[in-house]
Formats: sequence, C-alpha cells, structure tokens
Amino acid sequence: MLRRQFLRGVTAVAVTLATFPTTSISAQQVIPIRKQDRPIQRRRAPEGRNGQAFVRTELFFGTAKPDGAVTEDEFNKFLDEVVTPLFPDGLTVVKAGGQFKGSDGLTIKEDSYVLVLLHPFENQKMNSKSIDFIRLEYMRQHRQESVLRVDDPFLVWVSF
Repeated sequence: MLRRQFLRGVTAVAVTLATFPTTSISAQQVIPIRKQDRPIQRRRAPEGRNGQAFVRTELFFGTAKPDGAVTEDEFNKFLDEVVTPLFPDGLTVVKAGGQFKGSDGLTIKEDSYVLVLLHPFENQKMNSKSIDFIRLEYMRQHRQESVLRVDDPFLVWVSF
C-alpha cells in the first residue's frame, strides 16, 4: 500500500516535469542569458568514492508544432549538429510523452524528448551559456515557445 502511494507520487512528479508549452514563436523571442547563475550547493563526496563534481541539467523538448511534429530524424539531426558539438563527452536522451494546458485552456498531449546533461562543475558558467544556446536554437528551428530547463541545485558526484 505504501509502495503504491509512493509510486503514484513519483508518477505525478514525472508528469509534472514533462509538461510545458510548445506553441509557435517569432524568431525575435530570446531566452534571457543569466548573468549570474544560482550557486550550486556543494556537498561532500560520498565516503570511500573518488567521484568528480558535476552539475546535472535536464532539457525538455516538445515536438508539436503548428504544421505537424518534429520527427525523430529531425531531433537526431539537431542532436548531431547542435548538441553533440557542445557536449561531446556524452549525454542521455529519453523519449517521453508530455502534456500541458494551452493558453486556450485545452490540454495538449505530445511526444517529447528529455536531454540529461552531466557537466563538470568547473565549467558551469560556460556550459550554462551553451545550454541556453541549445534551447534558443531548438526554439528557432522547430518554432517552439519554450524548452524547459531544470538545473539540479546540488552537485552530483560522478565516477567513471
């Protein structure tokens, strides 16, 4: 019973994170580049592990657009041409389903992609600018209103 309640709560959080608007925008719209990112909270490395300090950022890309949807081939091309050159050491993409309430009050369901980036703490400021560039470029290329960005406020420890 307790496990079932926990899983329902986790599902609700996952659905909430996967919701974001993706309607058409003009090429004039820009994401304000943050002059000073919120500080990342430092935590001790786990005992007995030689981990490296990384920052975790997730980007949520919607696929619905006024004249159809971003195809898997189009998204993969975007990854190859825009994302991978900026983060050549690796990334993770998860195919997902999302929904959001449009400005007209209707619920819109769409396929989406979640990009998980783990990037070294010492390069945080440069990487943050690259991440904002990725968001802007996806919005421009695929006529999206936004690309949701989630930054973990705590360092994560990575071992290879």
